Amino acid sequence: MVKRVGFGKAACPVARALDVIGDWWSLLIIRDAFEGVRRFSEFQAGLGIAKGMLATRLRDLTERGVLETAPASDGSAYREYVLTEKGRGLFLVIVALRQWGEDYLYRPDENRSALVDTATGIPVARIALHSAEGRSLTWAETRVRKAGDDRVGAGKAPGAGIPASR
Repeated sequence: MVKRVGFGKAACPVARALDVIGDWWSLLIIRDAFEGVRRFSEFQAGLGIAKGMLATRLRDLTERGVLETAPASDGSAYREYVLTEKGRGLFLVIVALRQWGEDYLYRPDENRSALVDTATGIPVARIALHSAEGRSLTWAETRVRKAGDDRVGAGKAPGAGIPASR
């Protein structure tokens, strides 16, 4: 069996993030935690995940600081899993995955859930990337500045010359 290589020390922040949350069960657990699921049995019933797999994922997410355990809110002897500040920082990741799924994985006539503003019940606006000055940006108008590279806008952006379809 090949040992999985970790990305915890990688130079790329995407690789480091995937080292923590890069499997589907972890992302679905985090999604459910945002929706108010807190107990092992609730995660297990909602996801249909094997108990051993769930225990491993919850332990990993807790050890990595995405979740923490807390006494049950109803005063029972159970422990509950709650998002930490680091875990709550994944909200836009979950929203971006939701919006991507809505855009590309449903037929136009297919029924789907919607993320809505709790105050109004109206669907939330799409996530968009903006410059520090407030200008809307596409992927073709950005580039990754590597650590130690102090040049501003130096060189072509990675998407330069590639037509944007959306």
